[in-house]
Amino acid sequence: MFPQFLAQDADSVARALLGCRIVRILDDEPVDKSIDEHDAGSVTGRADKYTPERIVVRIVETEAYDQLDPASHTFHGKSERNRAMFGPAGHAYIYFTYGMHYCLNVTAATEGFGAGALIRAVEPVEGMEIIERRRGRKGADCVNGPAKLCKALDIDKTLYVHDLRLSPLSLEQAGLRPGERVEVTARIGISKATERQRRFIVAGNPYLSRR
Repeated sequence: MFPQFLAQDADSVARALLGCRIVRILDDEPVDKSIDEHDAGSVTGRADKYTPERIVVRIVETEAYDQLDPASHTFHGKSERNRAMFGPAGHAYIYFTYGMHYCLNVTAATEGFGAGALIRAVEPVEGMEIIERRRGRKGADCVNGPAKLCKALDIDKTLYVHDLRLSPLSLEQAGLRPGERVEVTARIGISKATERQRRFIVAGNPYLSRR
């Protein structure tokens, strides 16, 4: 079920997203570099037999941002880059940073007010072998950061403003597991409004990002 709380303020949304699941369907067939073009053409029915890959992760770390926050991309108003954040809640705001990384945000609040929650870290639920193959590494280091998880889930600007009710990138309602609790801290990697407590984490989760 799609979350019904996304039209609330960014802090409430960022907290409530903890435990929710992201489902990513990868439609592109992986390239087997051991088969050259000539041989690949001779493998009868290879493309017909391919089944899209499915990855499921649960959100364990978020940060809240909105247009009243000097650390937010929306602080100086609407632009072509951040327009998704001013749109309806429940869509993907994806931005490119440091000339090499993508980061995923879930838009929040009411349309016209620039707000959202950055997805900072996730815990794999299904498809860990796909994640590790895509990242070329093992374990938590595959997804314990906003850029890392986007690489693992093949999230880039082609999914900008994507409606998260829909495949191939969708958001599903879920809660915390028994015994889990939420902690609130200052955000990571920002230079403005550093004192604000707008980072939400599943305390003690091994997939949390590193400072």
